[in-house]
Amino acid sequence: MEKIEVTEQTRGTNRIITFTPDSKTTSVNGNVSVDVLSAAAWENIVKQAEVIDLDKIASLKSPSEGRFGDRAFASSILITVDGKTYESSTFDSGVPPKELEPLYRELFKGIKGKQKPSGKEIR
Repeated sequence: MEKIEVTEQTRGTNRIITFTPDSKTTSVNGNVSVDVLSAAAWENIVKQAEVIDLDKIASLKSPSEGRFGDRAFASSILITVDGKTYESSTFDSGVPPKELEPLYRELFKGIKGKQKPSGKEIR
């Protein structure tokens, strides 16, 4: 596993969070910040990603549709393995398809107070 990326977009915001074996890079509307990612955190992320059937990730169904009316960021997860990138279907930020939920929760585990556009905190 080379990297995992979460994209979140709405009309005025474009956020990309990229996880690699040693860093977490966050870009919000072009403003970039880089944080160190511990080996243990990367290992936990990889464990969650490895249980996902990457060949089916693009066809997973979103449980909600707030992104179609700007009630939620339109999000997707991209997983790069051996030079090939697998992209999930689009889903509402904070409400991934059930197959992606353990990975999504692990990716945002250390981010306190991350808010969905609805104002509800992601837990």
